[in-house]
Amino acid sequence: MKTLADFVKEKRNEVNLTQEAFAERAGVALTVIRKIEQGKENLNLEKVNQVLKMFGHTLAPVNARELSKNTDHSV
Repeated sequence: MKTLADFVKEKRNEVNLTQEAFAERAGVALTVIRKIEQGKENLNLEKVNQVLKMFGHTLAPVNARELSKNTDHSV
């Protein structure tokens, strides 16, 4: 599974934008892009989604119990 940091950096590079140019287009501060690409854990979900919308994606909270139930393949 690809990390958020890897995904954003890869997509930004695919469109050939610097962090500064990408931040401007996404409407966020440069520090937001840097924190995402550095894999920082304390991120504002709203800002992350503002960045991900550039690629047609969003993040939403997931209940850990539901996630483990959906990935448990034992019967």
